[in-house]
Amino acid sequence: MKFTLSWLKSHLDTNATLDEIVYALTDLGLEVEGVEDRGAKLADFTIGKVISAEKHPDADRLRVCQVETDEGLKQIICGAPNAREGITVVVAKPGVYVPGIDITIGVGKIRGIESFGMMASEREMELSDEHDGIIELPSGDVGDRFVDWLAANDPAKVDPVIEIAITPNRPDALGVRGIARDLAARGLGTMIARDVTPVAATFAADMAVSIDDDTLDGCPLFTGRLIRGVKNGPSPEWLQDMLRAIGLRPINFLVDVTNFFTYDLNRPLHVFDADKVAGNLRVHRAAGGEEIVALDDKTYTLQSGQMVISDDNAAESIAGVMGGAATGCSDETVNVFVESAYWDPVQIAYTGRALKINSDARYRFERGIDPAFTAEGLEHAVRMIVDHAGGEVSEVISAGAVPDVARAYKLDTDRVQSLVGMEIPAETQRATLEALGFVLEGDMAHVPSWRPDVRGEADLVEEVARIASLTKLVGKPMSRVAGVPKPVLTPMQLRERAARRTIAALGYNECVTYSFIDADAAKVFEGGTDATKLENPISSEMSHLRPALLPGLLQAAARNQARGYMDLALFEVGAAFQGGEPGEQHVLATGLLVGHSGPKDLRGERRGVDVFDAKADAEAVLSAIGAPAKVQILRGAPSWWHPGRSGKMCLGPKKVMAEFGEIHPKVLDALDVKGPAVGFTVYLAEPPFPKAKSTTRPALKLRDLQAVERDFAFVVDAEVEALTLVNAAAGADKALIEDVRVFDEFIGGALGEGKKSLAVTVRLQPTDATLTEKDIEAVSERVIAKVSKATGGVLRG
Repeated sequence: MKFTLSWLKSHLDTNATLDEIVYALTDLGLEVEGVEDRGAKLADFTIGKVISAEKHPDADRLRVCQVETDEGLKQIICGAPNAREGITVVVAKPGVYVPGIDITIGVGKIRGIESFGMMASEREMELSDEHDGIIELPSGDVGDRFVDWLAANDPAKVDPVIEIAITPNRPDALGVRGIARDLAARGLGTMIARDVTPVAATFAADMAVSIDDDTLDGCPLFTGRLIRGVKNGPSPEWLQDMLRAIGLRPINFLVDVTNFFTYDLNRPLHVFDADKVAGNLRVHRAAGGEEIVALDDKTYTLQSGQMVISDDNAAESIAGVMGGAATGCSDETVNVFVESAYWDPVQIAYTGRALKINSDARYRFERGIDPAFTAEGLEHAVRMIVDHAGGEVSEVISAGAVPDVARAYKLDTDRVQSLVGMEIPAETQRATLEALGFVLEGDMAHVPSWRPDVRGEADLVEEVARIASLTKLVGKPMSRVAGVPKPVLTPMQLRERAARRTIAALGYNECVTYSFIDADAAKVFEGGTDATKLENPISSEMSHLRPALLPGLLQAAARNQARGYMDLALFEVGAAFQGGEPGEQHVLATGLLVGHSGPKDLRGERRGVDVFDAKADAEAVLSAIGAPAKVQILRGAPSWWHPGRSGKMCLGPKKVMAEFGEIHPKVLDALDVKGPAVGFTVYLAEPPFPKAKSTTRPALKLRDLQAVERDFAFVVDAEVEALTLVNAAAGADKALIEDVRVFDEFIGGALGEGKKSLAVTVRLQPTDATLTEKDIEAVSERVIAKVSKATGGVLRG
């Protein structure tokens, strides 16, 4: 939304400076995106006076002018028809940049005669489209800056342009008057009355308007007046200047009036050339397939249900979005029908999006304009047209009625303190709301029709706090209850924090990826079903809820590798989803290692990451969150893990606490990641939570007796899992055997095909007395027996 300072002051009587206004606007929630100083580009132009103007000896249309400037007499060649002796002109000396023609003036020769500058036209300085001759000033001293002369004699041409960002909840600020209202409520001035006296009707219109019954929900009210004998043409200079300042191109007076009120009072209008309208106007829904050439000279095919305005022949306007070219106004127009209607925001938005039309009217209607201002807005436009272009006006033609948007909410002046934390006197609150247009009756506040965003008591508090300025909000410490406060984090939140800190301490970098991924990536991780599909995804790459955290991490790794970062350690703690219903999600902690790890060896090389890196890190996370120390390592990890280089950490076959392993090559290829890549996933909710957390330390258990270790090498079938052998050995004597670990595997040689040797170390920890050789032998025999029974293995000779 753009407007000039003088435009704002036509609604607001204020002595505030530009800086004060800009600060207040942003503080009120109307964020200022920029202020354009239109005088800056004209700062180097100066005033000069033509002393003589002689015909160029080699060109009939050129004049050799002697121009008095601040640097003395300068010779300037000029081809303007009005270049003559005695006029006061605007001079661009060598080195001055001319914005309208995008060149920097230099010293040059024209037909053999040197020229030391240029005398400028309005178009060359982007003041207007006028370029029939150079500027002739009625006054001005030689050497003065032209921009200073403009500021004193025609300030509208150099007025600062303010651009603000409008949030969707503030459609009232899409008009300069709505912006002025906020500033007046803040105390930066007073509103200037803009009442209009309707033009008296002199005849009854021979045109009627109707709204189909099935269209009343989309167009509750349609009003208009016929004006005969209008003299159309260029707009007054002040109106053209205002439109140009905000980036609009003046077209003709009738069209410019509608553009002016769109920005001035947030009242979009449309003018029909009445002589081009066949019969009566009808507001209805399109059957589908009708074509209309709009004012942008593009042909649009209407879809079924879209609202249009038709005459007796065809559709003449896309309702609330854009008028039709067939009934548009030109310089020859003498009879016009001025339309002011209220259109339903949702239906206008659907039509605009479907037809891909962006217009100022659509932008405002789909956000919601003031329905009660429909008729008055029409009168403002009719009055301006008659005052500047003449004509006689018909009676008001209307159909429908103003929709009932009246609503009121209780004003509780104490809620500002409880909701915002500001202390604002009750009388100040009431005065603020009244300044914003609210009508107060007792403790009820009636919402003005131009504020569709106010929908409850809390919104009243917001308005009061916004006008008072949230910068005045002073931070105060919350009151504390005596004693030690109870913990506020849940056991799950504590577990998430412990996992996050542990993985970060292991050297991983935390990622926060989207919870939405594309269907192809989701299917790789056994997701992408209808249960996790989004009804309204923001893009095709975010169509499904993620079934795991790994796809987001792998995609992040791919993006980093594309930029030359090949060695990565990434992790994320977050939710993954099996469906869209409550309970169909679980919290995971996932880490990903890609490339190489560790320091360089003597050859300057680093080893690639492997499955044992992932296993160690998963064990560290489980330990940090309080999982049992002894877990089972089982096969059968999901399909995105390498089937021979992965595993599950379980408490029994059905209680999976974590997965780890190499990422399957097909997954790496699908997500364009260059390996090696390993990872782990810890299911944070699966390890059992302690029933009660003790505040005392556990008893210290010291072992006074020497532990004993014995090594065993068993020859078993190649299919036997090491875990089976380890569990069997550990079960030989649970009281004495503290640990069993594999330290060697041998395949081939004299063992024969289908056999392998697994070597384990069994650690015995006595508790009552030092172990004798006889005790050790007895335990060793039980170990051998247990392993032989469980695996069929024999001691290697």
